Amino acid sequence: MVELPSNSYLLRIHVGESDRFEGKPLYEAIVQKARALHMAGATVLRGSMGFGAASRIHTAKVLRLSEDLPVVVEIIESREKIDELLPHIQEMMADGLVTLEKVEVLHYHPGTGPDAK
Repeated sequence: MVELPSNSYLLRIHVGESDRFEGKPLYEAIVQKARALHMAGATVLRGSMGFGAASRIHTAKVLRLSEDLPVVVEIIESREKIDELLPHIQEMMADGLVTLEKVEVLHYHPGTGPDAK
């Protein structure tokens, strides 16, 4: 069972939906790497609108349907586990933004379903 210390870190990885790594969506490759490293979990959030360093607007509006909406991968873990993942993320990413902040974990209870270990 994966444990999370109460003083953990939130890793946020901002990429584009069309970004790829080894032929698959970058956000998917990041989540799969986090799982392979036995991290507590990862969540992918798809944005409906945003812009990055190039200031180009990406939006899901019907009249301007973007093929490259913003995507954020969030991972909450110990600093040691985050530090283990970061070199892999740097290798995978050509563009994007990565942030790290301290968080206090108030409740974490791993599930008991078929994916639980």
